[in-house]
Amino acid sequence: EDVDVPSRRVLITGATGLLGRAVFKEFNESNWNAVGCGYRRAQPRFEQINLLDSIAVHDIIHDFQPHVIVHCAAERRPDVVESQPDAASQLNVAASGNLAKEAAGIGAFLIYISTDYVFDGTSPPYKETDVPNPLNLYGKTKLEGEKAVLENNEDAAVLRIPVLYGEVERLEESAVTVMFDKVQFSNKSANMDHWQQRFPTNVKDVATVCRQLAEKRMLDPSVKGTFHWSGNEQMTKYEMACAIADAFNLPSSHLRPITDCPVVGALRPRNAQLDCSKLEMLGIGQRTPFRAGIKESLWPFLVDKRWRQTVFH
Repeated sequence: EDVDVPSRRVLITGATGLLGRAVFKEFNESNWNAVGCGYRRAQPRFEQINLLDSIAVHDIIHDFQPHVIVHCAAERRPDVVESQPDAASQLNVAASGNLAKEAAGIGAFLIYISTDYVFDGTSPPYKETDVPNPLNLYGKTKLEGEKAVLENNEDAAVLRIPVLYGEVERLEESAVTVMFDKVQFSNKSANMDHWQQRFPTNVKDVATVCRQLAEKRMLDPSVKGTFHWSGNEQMTKYEMACAIADAFNLPSSHLRPITDCPVVGALRPRNAQLDCSKLEMLGIGQRTPFRAGIKESLWPFLVDKRWRQTVFH
């Protein structure tokens, strides 16, 4: 009996992470032959690969011969990058450059996931052609990663995205979902940043953009270079927390907006809004409204189960 084997192959790094899981699922459900790789949490679902092991990276790429590689693996926590700069640079820069070189070697299209934190946040919105000026080491390593990718593979794509949320395995997986407990436990007041302007973006939407970009590239080799994608609802963390409370009919009076610039941790850009018109003009993009997306992401973590039964039954 003939089995329909998808002829298009995609390799996803960081497939165990919040974004990587969504990217793997999107390609897999769109009739691509998808292989995900991870490191600590890889088995049994994904291939276990240390991206710093260049021989292992070479071998999986040559064995699988992907048409597309989506490179989601990164150290993406700014405060961790500040405390472990060498390890972060190895993963965000060196491993990315090596992956780009291996992709070029077999003619695979590499999509390198980057960040809005390459910008200093003083003159938004930012186009792909605007000059980056990262304020923190995380932004610097991701920008160096972009350069390493494009130097080793001129046909690659860089996709810059902002703060992400989605179907998390733990609330701490996303800077957006991690606020849920402070929202739910309204017996004590919680300080919330009301200074930095963010554009929370659903990982499902980024995954769709990656797949659309890959499929566009299969038809048109001129699809390469730097691209931006982002949700279009501007919110501070305080406003996100209030929107989360609203989505679940929870009180928000215990949430306190803090309008001062944060003094602890890595420096953050005030407003690094990304201009996404380049992808939009290619007919690429998808945006889930924040309230709908956050409700879908967070309801499994709702403490008051009585409420869940009234809403979902």
